[in-house]
Amino acid sequence: MGQILIENAPEQLKSNALRSKMELDGCGSVVSFVGLTRGVDDGVEVHRLEFDAWSEKLPEVLHQLASQAIEQFGVEGVAMSHRTGVVLPGEDIVCIHVASIHRREGFEACSWLIDELKAQAPLWKKEVRADGALWKEGLG
Repeated sequence: MGQILIENAPEQLKSNALRSKMELDGCGSVVSFVGLTRGVDDGVEVHRLEFDAWSEKLPEVLHQLASQAIEQFGVEGVAMSHRTGVVLPGEDIVCIHVASIHRREGFEACSWLIDELKAQAPLWKKEVRADGALWKEGLG
């Protein structure tokens, strides 16, 4: 089984710091995804996002997804973190790093991970905009 690093990020997500903790011996690539808060959505100014999470369950779900990605795509390691609380425009929401021997499986695993995280992670997002606040559909 490959290396799995899951970090909680209630106040600030440090993507580069998380990546620096990964063991990369034998790896030829690290594929990373960092999701940011947009300042405009559908032409309306976004003031902030507010993420609520089932905090006891979130690390468990992320760990399960990382384990599945390692098994399914044959990658060497996965590191993930997702913000909770208030996230301002331009700030990091989520980061995923996938270490692999070859880039193809790293890209495939990273893409699969963000899609599955959004579908399965116990996260709820409220968008506070110039025209009011609304809960966004789906998880994450």
